[in-house]
Amino acid sequence: MAYDRGPAHADDKLVRILTGDGEGNTPRQDGGVPAEHQGNSSSSNVNTRAPPIQEYSVERVEKVYRKLDLRIIPAFWALYFLSSAIRSNIGIAQTMNTSAGHDLASVLRLSPRDTSTALALFYVSYVLFDLPSNLVMSRLSPRVWMARIVLAVGVVGTCFAAVNDAWSLKLLRFLLGVVTAGMWPGMAYYLTLFYPPSRTGKRIGMYFTASQVSAAVVGLVSAGFQKMDGLRGLVGFRWMFLIYGLCGVVLGVSLLWWLPDRPLAPGEERPRSWYARFLPPSPEALKGEDAVVHYHDLRRVYHARAWNLRDLWQVLIDWRLWPLVLMYFGVVGVGIGTQLYGSVIISAIDPTFSGIEVSLLFAPIWMMDFFAILLVTPISDRFHRYRAIFFSAAVCIQIAGLLTVTFALSNPWARYGGLLIVGFGLGPTVPICMTWTNEIFQRRHGEVGVAAASALVSGLGNLGSITTTYALYTGWPEDATKGPHQYRKSNFTMIGILCMSIASSLAMTALLQIFGNQPSKKITGSSSSSATDPDEYLDGAARREAHQRGFSRMWWNRASKSSRDA
Repeated sequence: MAYDRGPAHADDKLVRILTGDGEGNTPRQDGGVPAEHQGNSSSSNVNTRAPPIQEYSVERVEKVYRKLDLRIIPAFWALYFLSSAIRSNIGIAQTMNTSAGHDLASVLRLSPRDTSTALALFYVSYVLFDLPSNLVMSRLSPRVWMARIVLAVGVVGTCFAAVNDAWSLKLLRFLLGVVTAGMWPGMAYYLTLFYPPSRTGKRIGMYFTASQVSAAVVGLVSAGFQKMDGLRGLVGFRWMFLIYGLCGVVLGVSLLWWLPDRPLAPGEERPRSWYARFLPPSPEALKGEDAVVHYHDLRRVYHARAWNLRDLWQVLIDWRLWPLVLMYFGVVGVGIGTQLYGSVIISAIDPTFSGIEVSLLFAPIWMMDFFAILLVTPISDRFHRYRAIFFSAAVCIQIAGLLTVTFALSNPWARYGGLLIVGFGLGPTVPICMTWTNEIFQRRHGEVGVAAASALVSGLGNLGSITTTYALYTGWPEDATKGPHQYRKSNFTMIGILCMSIASSLAMTALLQIFGNQPSKKITGSSSSSATDPDEYLDGAARREAHQRGFSRMWWNRASKSSRDA
């Protein structure tokens, strides 16, 4: 089902709905079309111009976005929590029930290279299928495609309970990457259908915390799964794979009843595709006046044209893509490396730790990550012109943590503290990078820009994950020697790619100052483009975003203003 909703199709219905009659002659007082723009019921006049944008108070607009938060963010949090747990529980399985010989490597007779290869294969397939998945999502129903991803992740995750050797583990990791591809960039793209890009950083951060909580919970709950070792003939990590996978299946099906599809202009009917007859109808995210307010605030979404291959090509050759890819490469590589090998690093810091102690020490790393996201991402939205500063500062914190882990050899707890610092620095970087991608590419290329750029930044950036899972830590022979200097070279490599991320963010800032980020003329000159109207960004949100929010509307400012008015 392609969504090509130009003004000629939707706005004649919209005017009739907003004005209260079938002719468009009687204005309403609910934010509809002002009377001075009406008076002529000719359909040709209605179709040649979109209804003018009505301005609403910031309080009224924010009320609409809070309603969207309640519908979208909890669902995204739950699906990302389970998907992250299914993807990363293989890491904690490496240290579960080691004393009984029931850890992953012992049961499956894996070499360190087998483990690294299995971990890396997920990202190989993820990189290959990320862009196609996101482009399909932009053409079909975003709700159905997201539910399909979660359902498939749950099915493959359940199959991990049956692995018996290295080849089956590698195959399932590859398949898991295939079915997971498009989830993370798809979520970022989905948000731009309901929110202006400058407001997505906070929202991405809100559901991105699910990954951190998932990492912490996987570590904590694995202690319970280790107690189940041998129950009904299954070792502890098989119970973990099985239960997480089944939860993913249930969630994937339930999303069809909860997630809304892309918004429609008031008065427009949702098209029904051939497969829609077998699925529950999409719940509408907003109704009544809320839908009208949202239409005026984010009209660019309602009038997105179907993109073509020429539009996609212009996104692929846009130089703005590559600094973002390099930024993401470094931070996601360190993040995934810490997530998959954090328990291994803790064991190397103090070999006397038991498997349960390692699991319990692994969780606080991600709680630090969690708190950093909640603290930094809302502020980065309020100062959305300084994304590079927030990003680079967080990366510097990661570097400080890695240096502590590497050089504080005389104190194991200081080295563990370095891991906590790494966790705090990791938190805001990925949400900020994805938000900056949305901001740049929606303005420059429209809807296809967000869909393609977010997928490419996520997909190509995850080559950093392949680096840390295959070439570093247990996969690097130079780091195999036990002792206080184990993993030092891997840590130095991660510091190097983080420096590359900082340099890329600063280069991006400088290049945007020089060349700007206006809508692409090559696309706006195409009659069939997804960005044919150069004024499509002059909706309510774009007008407000011309000025940074800053701290002007924080509670203490509102209180002082009220006292002055009194």
